[in-house]
Amino acid sequence: MDNEKKKPRSVCADCEDGAWCTKIIPLFSDLPQDLQQSLAERSIQTTREKGETLFRVGEEVGSVLIIRRGRIKLCKYDADGNEYILDILHDGDAIWENLFLESAVFPYSAVCLTAVELCEIRKSDFIRMLADRPAIAMNLISLLTLRLQDANEKALLLSIRDPEVRLAGFLLDRDIRCVGPEISLKLEDIAASIGLRPETVSRNLSKFEKARLIRRLGQGRILVTDRAGLKKVYESDP
Repeated sequence: MDNEKKKPRSVCADCEDGAWCTKIIPLFSDLPQDLQQSLAERSIQTTREKGETLFRVGEEVGSVLIIRRGRIKLCKYDADGNEYILDILHDGDAIWENLFLESAVFPYSAVCLTAVELCEIRKSDFIRMLADRPAIAMNLISLLTLRLQDANEKALLLSIRDPEVRLAGFLLDRDIRCVGPEISLKLEDIAASIGLRPETVSRNLSKFEKARLIRRLGQGRILVTDRAGLKKVYESDP
């Protein structure tokens, strides 16, 4: 990671109050409370600024990263410098999937879309937990299956040729996953997420707004006002 930019570390203040960050993510939420407490006591809080890079492609995976607050984009860049957003994570999400690979490195970069509060659990502590409680591995398999399903759905979405239908599918997905009632993403981030030009996204957002399927609130905020209507657009693709 970019250690030169990282803020001083400390034990998570929220975890000290008993509001363990392990409780808010599927990866740890079903663990016994004593194990959650043990992990929380070993976690380290890190605060990162908007626009800051958490890690880059090829850097070593050394810990589980839990997003307490904020949004992070996972992205790659092609040889021409074009950005492709693989996912956008928010409160309660965690980055951990590549932790078990030998000589694990990140296959993508991570950039803060907002100010971000993280809790980090060292790889060694996490692996030790699994060794002590093998049954937890079943929960991890289930979560990995869901991640694979999400990846397949993303691939299906990107295969849709009609940009209007593709954008409708993306908005439906983000409306479910985003924290709060609004989708908070810049035009450029939406475009990079679904492989469209920003002007194409803008044109179709205007079309959706005119049809009263969404409402644009300014500053990259979108409110879905008619999920059924948006779903009808998405399902119109043959």
